Amino acid sequence: MADVAERSGISRQSIYNTFGTREGIAQAYVMREATSFLEAVEARIAIGQESPLDALAAALELFLAAAETHPLVRAISASDEGDELLALVTTRGGPVLSHLTERLAALIETTWPGVQADSARVAGDTLVRLAISHAALPGGSPAETATQMTEILGPFIERELG
Repeated sequence: MADVAERSGISRQSIYNTFGTREGIAQAYVMREATSFLEAVEARIAIGQESPLDALAAALELFLAAAETHPLVRAISASDEGDELLALVTTRGGPVLSHLTERLAALIETTWPGVQADSARVAGDTLVRLAISHAALPGGSPAETATQMTEILGPFIERELG
């Protein structure tokens, strides 16, 4: 916390007042970065009029490609010290998962009006969890992984769109 205070030019007490604990500041950082990733996905979906599956694949590829080089994701996946950060998006990631799921579900409902709210929530939750898993432990290139995820989720999306 002393390092954060020094680098930010804010007193340690102000940081403690704002974030409470070291985990609180880490949670805020993870939330900010996760929201930034989602904003990039939202922007990508907004610019294209592709089919829903093409839009999904493009958005997933964008997310996974950005995650490959992002310092937070690299810290999570590259070392043992990343375990504490990984917990903030998995086992202790309730606030992050909930926030991202709700935003993604709203994006799905807005972008694909035929999808019901419950299905949008299931799709959003599944996408967030899969994306975090593949970002933290990549198994292939972003393009390959995006294609595979789209192939798996495609039937669900096509069914929901009718």
